[in-house]
Amino acid sequence: MIILASKSPRRKQLLEMAEIPFEVITKDTDEGFPNTMRLDDVPIFIARNKALAIQSDYPERIILAADTVVVLNNEIIGKPQDREDAFRILKKLSAQTHRVITGVVIYFPDRELAFSDSTEVCFHALSDQQIHHYLDHYKPYDKAGAYAIQEWIGAVGIASIQGCFYNVMGLPISKVVQALV
Repeated sequence: MIILASKSPRRKQLLEMAEIPFEVITKDTDEGFPNTMRLDDVPIFIARNKALAIQSDYPERIILAADTVVVLNNEIIGKPQDREDAFRILKKLSAQTHRVITGVVIYFPDRELAFSDSTEVCFHALSDQQIHHYLDHYKPYDKAGAYAIQEWIGAVGIASIQGCFYNVMGLPISKVVQALV
């Protein structure tokens, strides 16, 4: 049984879907990163910190940690601080293509495996009414980029994706399965 070092219900759902036995164990960790770090390395850096926080207590277990960032115009779009911030973020993503990068770190008792996956997501132009509807009914305040692709906004607001759908949910599950076998 592996340890999932993440509080994300979506990552939990994806591991369950893949029928991977796991338990969730987390510790609060700093999600900061050096300003000079390449954007593609940021989610791996944060995921590694999540895994390391657990690894010292469970050195003989397999530990899986992940972190997801949304990147628009070479800027990381984090989780919204409140409704106003979520509205601003979704307005910014409207009619734009952005990248969703998930970094994955797996600690085996004898080694570390780290990789990332990137998916391009293109939004239709979103009206203020659509954004307000989404915020009123789904409250995406714990999500990078202020949205979840598997919710209403994904069904009506996303024009296309290039890459792994599950990566946008927070875990490139097929790559994780391949890494674990």
